Amino acid sequence: MALAIKKPAIPSQWTGPLAVACFLTGTKLLVHFLTNGQYGYFRDELYFMACGEHLSWGYVDHAPLAPSLAKLSRLLLGDSLFALRLLPAVAGAVKVGLTGLLARELGGSRFAVALGCLCVLVAPGYLALDTLFSMNAFEPVFWTGCAYAIILALRLGNRRYWILFGVLAGLGLENKHSLLFFGVGLLAGLLLSPARGCFANRWFWLGGVIALALFTPNLVWEYRHDWATLEALRNVQATGKNVVLSPVEFLGQQAFVLLPFTLPVWVAGLWFYGFDVYGRRYRFLAIAYLVTLGLMIVLKGKEYYLLPIYPMLFAGGAVWWEKRFKGWPFAAWLKTACLMVLGLSGLVFAPFALPVLPVKVYLRYQHALGITPPKTEVGHVGPLPQHFGDMFGWPEMVAEVARVYDALPPAERVKAAIFAGNYGEAGAIDFFGPRYGLPKAISGHQTYFLWGPRDYTGEVMILLQANRRELESRFQSVEEAGTVGHPYAMGEEHYPILVGRGLKRPLREVWPRLKHWN
Repeated sequence: MALAIKKPAIPSQWTGPLAVACFLTGTKLLVHFLTNGQYGYFRDELYFMACGEHLSWGYVDHAPLAPSLAKLSRLLLGDSLFALRLLPAVAGAVKVGLTGLLARELGGSRFAVALGCLCVLVAPGYLALDTLFSMNAFEPVFWTGCAYAIILALRLGNRRYWILFGVLAGLGLENKHSLLFFGVGLLAGLLLSPARGCFANRWFWLGGVIALALFTPNLVWEYRHDWATLEALRNVQATGKNVVLSPVEFLGQQAFVLLPFTLPVWVAGLWFYGFDVYGRRYRFLAIAYLVTLGLMIVLKGKEYYLLPIYPMLFAGGAVWWEKRFKGWPFAAWLKTACLMVLGLSGLVFAPFALPVLPVKVYLRYQHALGITPPKTEVGHVGPLPQHFGDMFGWPEMVAEVARVYDALPPAERVKAAIFAGNYGEAGAIDFFGPRYGLPKAISGHQTYFLWGPRDYTGEVMILLQANRRELESRFQSVEEAGTVGHPYAMGEEHYPILVGRGLKRPLREVWPRLKHWN
């Protein structure tokens, strides 16, 4: 009687590593689809939409890609909150998927892919960034994509991956200039590791040329505008706008914004790339992390500036833990427990990043847990953390400005300018104002300054967030005409609306003194 030979099980395509990555990528997308229509438009979103109406190769405080995407999104999808936040949600999902692909490329199987992707999925910092339209939502895709392309180029020796790296790096620089810091870290890592041999590869240099070529239009814009972004950054440091963190505080806040329970994974990722027998061939990534971290600390960056670098650490750490679990008793149970702890803790922390709770419920929840999200800017105070507070008050502010505008005599109304104190107020006027028949706003803040005073002379101006005593020396008369102050808005968005008449010098003449770059 012939013995039956048991064939080895063939992994199903529906349960393999790629299927796991696809499932968690889809989950990430669904999370944002279900939550990103809550609260209201964020301050920066209004600004990016305004910048999208003035397409350029540069802006005072950011690179040009995000405004271009905002313009494209509005043309294709409309102006709704859900539509505007669709691209950030997709970028967040791509980030999860790239983490899974990276873990698989490093030798990981189903658990490694699941662990790496889940860490990215539940991290509060990513949940917050991927809810809002800004360059920060797209940045991790470019950083992770660059790391993935280099790994493929080194492992496979395929020249096209250096070209892919160049394209991603160039587009990443057109998205946000901070990719320069990661680039310095990568160069240091490649030079100080066995991967330095890539410098003898002409395709490596071609990738660099492609990146530079894609970045050149923005560099030309910066040159023509006297390096405006550097001036704005110097002003930020000189005025002490941002909360300055010690090295220990900076690292502590990394653990918080990434979710404390993910700490063992990304720290293991650093060890994996630096010392593990399987991962040390990619030691350049560990060095890149340490160099970029050091630059962020020395330059006093905000804690979320380093968030784009962690998907590659999550991928490496997930592979490290998967290999550690092999041969352990009850390994399957331990793996399941790890994933469950991450998932449940992610649910607990999610309301601090996603606008899922009514505001009063959120405030009670925050008080009950005794957790307050860290501040990134000194001056921003309010009942809610800034990333929530800056979603409130804009429609109400514009409605009040419209009331003041409509109350002006017709002869004054046709020449009245609306001067906003910051780009959030100006962006809100530009976005919500047309429904009230309001003209576009002017402002000295950030890129609005470059757009100038339009055709206004200063004969009649509605002024938002302005100092009355200072205005009385510049206008023939100043009166208070209204008040702005939503209960959930940030503190600086509570102020009187002033109307100034008879600017003593032509507006175009005094405009250079109104520049406010910070």
